[in-house]
Amino acid sequence: MYDRKKLKDIPQNPGIYMMKNAAGDIIYVGKAINLRNRVRQYFQSSKNLTPKTVTLVSHICDIETIVVDSELEALILENNLIKEHRPKYNIRLKDDKSYPYIKVTLEEDYPKVLMVREHKKDGGKYFGPFTSAFAVKKTIEAIGKLYPLRRCNRRVAYGEKNGRPCLNYHIGQCCAPCQGKVTAEDYRVYVDEVLAILNGQDKALVGQLEQKMKAAAAQMDFELAAKIRDQIFGIQHIVEKQKIITGSQQDQDIINFARDGELACVQVFNVREGKMLGRDHLFMDGVLEALDEEIITTFVKQYYASKPFIPKEIILGVPLLAEEVSGIEAWLKSLRGAKVILTLPQKGRKSKMVDMVAENAQLTLKQYLLEKRQKEEKKKSRLDALKDLLQLDRLPEKIEAYDISNISGTDNVGGMVVFTGGKPDKKAYRRFKIKAVDGQNDYASMQEMIFRRIERGIAEQKEGKETGSFLPFPQVFCIDGGQTHVDAVRSIVSMYPQLDIAVCGMVKDDHHRIRGLVYRGEEYPLKRSTPLCTFLSDISEEVHRYALGYHQTLRKKGMLASRLEEIPGIGKKRREILMRHFGSLANIEKARLEEIQALPGMTEGSARAVADYFDKAKNKESESNEQQ
Repeated sequence: MYDRKKLKDIPQNPGIYMMKNAAGDIIYVGKAINLRNRVRQYFQSSKNLTPKTVTLVSHICDIETIVVDSELEALILENNLIKEHRPKYNIRLKDDKSYPYIKVTLEEDYPKVLMVREHKKDGGKYFGPFTSAFAVKKTIEAIGKLYPLRRCNRRVAYGEKNGRPCLNYHIGQCCAPCQGKVTAEDYRVYVDEVLAILNGQDKALVGQLEQKMKAAAAQMDFELAAKIRDQIFGIQHIVEKQKIITGSQQDQDIINFARDGELACVQVFNVREGKMLGRDHLFMDGVLEALDEEIITTFVKQYYASKPFIPKEIILGVPLLAEEVSGIEAWLKSLRGAKVILTLPQKGRKSKMVDMVAENAQLTLKQYLLEKRQKEEKKKSRLDALKDLLQLDRLPEKIEAYDISNISGTDNVGGMVVFTGGKPDKKAYRRFKIKAVDGQNDYASMQEMIFRRIERGIAEQKEGKETGSFLPFPQVFCIDGGQTHVDAVRSIVSMYPQLDIAVCGMVKDDHHRIRGLVYRGEEYPLKRSTPLCTFLSDISEEVHRYALGYHQTLRKKGMLASRLEEIPGIGKKRREILMRHFGSLANIEKARLEEIQALPGMTEGSARAVADYFDKAKNKESESNEQQ
């Protein structure tokens, strides 16, 4: 619990405060013009606080502050810290996906048009981000049919020929600058027209092309006129889906949201030069007790902190927190390099636009919640089916699966994978190097692994733990094998009458596909494509992959390390000393003679033998390369 006496030591400057729990984790980040006054508000009577804030305060054990010169600096720092630490009690953006951009590589003499996922300051011209990668690909495809821009990565320059022209040249979709016959100035004409289209300046371009088409027709050059006509139709096709929603010709973002419980969906419509070029939606969690103004304020700060382009006007469906407006306006101005207008329309065209955005947000949120509910129902149906098949008293929320991997009894290992709530819990996966079993005996190896797993769980219980590396115990052990494997494991589990764990075996057919489940002396066949069969197949494949991967890793290490024993004077002990110190054969090969000799247990003769061994190996490799 936080010592309130420390409140008097908090500075009264502008800055940010980070609240930490007993483990030292940051659980909340906030900003304030006066840090002391703001933090004191958290420790007033609980009657004046929301339940969420009361819970937050109960977990605070320490408060760290960072003082800055202005509210603007505090806002920027707050955004950065929330993004880095993702505190539990902050409202957070859930969606961190990367959206596609259209890039024109203006940093090159002969630019290309590409789809990229990252905006860089590399001299290229970026358009977006767009929410549909499919639409971006179709746009680039349409541009490629209209303008013969290069698509390859060859080095091109006027007067220099580089290879033969590709297929795109022969079908009229590349002017082949790789042949050295196209000047950068002539090529730039195509690029400028593409930039005009992507900037939404298609009317002037279409007007120019119409004049060229009429002139060509007047001169009886109907082939050229038809080509220009097709070009006009292509440009109109590219821009026809960019719905005109305002006559202002401005760059605008229109933002509104819908909420349901802990979740809010914020929708952003991107308008560029009066045309809606795309829309974006992101989800925010932890909003149950938040005001609408708090949600939109948090979104604006976090959204534009990572955006390379800031529009001239941001139209909001909900007002920002009054005390944040001036700071956000100054911050947006610093990002854009010019004033940004924040608008809250009450009537007219802009008001209808924010209503449309809100409606889209509501539809998106409903769809998201529906899909989420369907996934949960699917997961529950799989667990319910397993519960009914095994006649369990409760849903098997935690399932552990085991498999053994070896080759003729060498490098004998086991793998344990964990499924919690029907999903893989990879942090709980564990690997076992079988110690007490010599040779190939999968049953005894499985018994050793299960015994060690249970003993470790009981040891954690004796330490007073409820959760740990091997706690809680699962409801089901799934063994990769048949009845004999199950009997071997049951004999171990029966030694611990306090444990109530069902043991079943996943039996496979000749094609290594799961065919049934062995439980209590019976095999229950599984119909393919049913939710339960799919679920158990996923478990079986995952545990097999995990155990086999560990076996292959150990085998590779053993094969590499055994090479050292080919060296005269290097036995098992010296091999272990060398591998423990250097970590790999590559590092031993690079080591100096003095460094090897300095290791405990190494003599001048043995060190010299190691150095000579790798020198000879290098010479053989170089001779082999020369012969080739």
